[in-house]
Amino acid sequence: MKPTLFVLAAGMGSRYGGLKQLDGLGPCGETIMDYSIFDAIRAGFGKVVFVIRHDFEEDFRKKVLSKYEGHIKTELVFQSIDDLPAGFKCPEGRTKPWGTNHAVLMGKDVIKEPFAVINADDFYGRDTFAVVGKYLANLPEDAHDDYCMVGFRVGNTLSESGTVARGICETDANGHLTTVVERTEIMRVNKDVCYKDEKGEWVAIKDETPVSMNVWGFTPDYFKHSEREFNAFLSNPANMSNIKAEFFIPLVVNTLINTKQSTVKVLDTTSKWFGVTYAADRQDVVDKIQSLVDKGEYPAPLFK
Repeated sequence: MKPTLFVLAAGMGSRYGGLKQLDGLGPCGETIMDYSIFDAIRAGFGKVVFVIRHDFEEDFRKKVLSKYEGHIKTELVFQSIDDLPAGFKCPEGRTKPWGTNHAVLMGKDVIKEPFAVINADDFYGRDTFAVVGKYLANLPEDAHDDYCMVGFRVGNTLSESGTVARGICETDANGHLTTVVERTEIMRVNKDVCYKDEKGEWVAIKDETPVSMNVWGFTPDYFKHSEREFNAFLSNPANMSNIKAEFFIPLVVNTLINTKQSTVKVLDTTSKWFGVTYAADRQDVVDKIQSLVDKGEYPAPLFK
């Protein structure tokens, strides 16, 4: 069974401004998502599911989905802050989405095969889709709780325009994830890669430290785990009283690996991530994509 690519495209780029998922950065107006879909097709994925918000469905269908007709099957699902389990109500004043794992839950009714999760606005590179696609395609038909994550080297994932958020990972001797901690401020400080800890102090880490760039590989049983953990998350008064609390993928993954319910293989890649975290990043991304096209790694246009 060919794996499915699940693209998280529901968020607005608050630091960048506007709907950056639809920003044309390639030489023929391609979005970053277009390159991810192209690489996924090359890697053997059989379907793409996008999670978006209802309010830009029309634009998304017209500007994005129409490109892929005849290339790969696509489906849409929708994320809403009011989409909660029975017995829970969205707190008054909350406008922020519930986070990446809530977005993943939106795919539970349409994804029945192994699937990879990615962000819509990150350029991951061809090798990323090749390694995660191969892992998922080689799983036995009855596989469950055998997950994976593409571990980027943190030094290859920074922005020159400011701090970035990354999930810093640790692995065991077998290459399985033992912990992933979301660090919301990472940057170079005096040539060293550093993150800001809970005390506001900068902590140096090696350039080769694996980090999560939100490229995960799951089997469909992950949805049941997520439903259970989301109920637990919402049952915590601290999360319901904090209108900015988010239900992140690493939160669920950490629970599953710490309780020995699941394993997560960390797949190494030397791919260099890039993306538009800040408006100042845009031209650099345009130049990098053009360079890849000039080298023959991608055609222009991508989809004819």
